[in-house]
Amino acid sequence: MIWNSPTYPWPHGKTSAACFSVDVDATSPYLWQHRDGLPKGLAVLEHRKYGMREGLARMVAMLERVGIKGSFFVPGVVAEENPDLLPGLMERGHEIALHGYYHEIVAETSDQRFTDALEASIDLFVSQTGQKPVGFRSPAWEMTPHMLAELARLELWDSSLMGSDTPYTIANVTEVPVRWDNDDAIFFKFLGAGDKSPRPDRELFAQWQGDVGAQQRSGGLFMLTVHDWISGRAARVEMLEELFAPLVNDPTVWVTTCGALAAHHETVQIRLDVTPDTITPINSRDPSYG
Repeated sequence: MIWNSPTYPWPHGKTSAACFSVDVDATSPYLWQHRDGLPKGLAVLEHRKYGMREGLARMVAMLERVGIKGSFFVPGVVAEENPDLLPGLMERGHEIALHGYYHEIVAETSDQRFTDALEASIDLFVSQTGQKPVGFRSPAWEMTPHMLAELARLELWDSSLMGSDTPYTIANVTEVPVRWDNDDAIFFKFLGAGDKSPRPDRELFAQWQGDVGAQQRSGGLFMLTVHDWISGRAARVEMLEELFAPLVNDPTVWVTTCGALAAHHETVQIRLDVTPDTITPINSRDPSYG
C-alpha cells in the first residue's frame, strides 16, 4: 500500500504528459482468429482494410497539422503485407514499435510461440527499416512473466499494463501504462450482429477531455490508444484533432512518444519499481479464510 506517491518528475518543467498511440492492427486479429481456416464472408475483412486504404493516412496528416509525433504499434504481418508502412511512418518522424506478429492472443499461444513471433517481428522491422525496434505493446494488452523476461532480455520497453498513472518499472522492464477507458476499440468497435452499438463520438470526446484535465491536475500521463480502421474515419479524426491541439499549445504538458517517455523514465532516480507477486490460489491456502 502506497499512501503518498511522489510527484512524477516530468522533464523541461512540464507538470503532466500526453501521448497519441495507434495500434495498427488492420487485418491481423482477423487472421489470428481464423488461423485454422478463413470464412467466406468479406464484410469484416473489408472493414479492417479501411485503415490501410484511408484511415491511417488521414490520421497521420492530422498529427502533422497539429505538430505531434505519434507512437505506432505494428504487427509483423501488417508490415509484411504493407512494406511501405514502416518506412513511411519513420520518414514522417513517427515512432514505430512491435505488436506481435499475427496479433497473437496471449491466452491462446505458448511461451515459445510468443518468443518466435517477437524475434520474427524484430527481424522484419530491421529488414524494412535498418533499425532494431526498442518498444513493444502486447496484443489485447496482456502480459506474462515469460513475456516480461523476454522483453528484458531484448532490452525492449513495454506499453501494455495499467499499474500506474505514470511510467514505472516492472520486472526490470520500463512500462509506459495504457488505459482501457482511453482505447477507442472499447467504445467504437462494431463488426456486426452481437457487438454492442458504438458510443457517440462526442460522448467519448467529453469523457477523454475530462481525463485530460484530470491527468493535468494530478501530474499524470494521458495515454490515448486508437486504431487505424476504427478512428481513421473523418469525423473521428476531427474529434482527435480537437482533443490534442490544445495540449500541444499548453506549455505545462509534454506531448511526446512512448519511446521518449520510456527513455525519460530510465533517468528518473526515485520511481515505482515492482515485481509481480507470487499469488497462492484460494483453495490452496491453509486455512482458506483469515
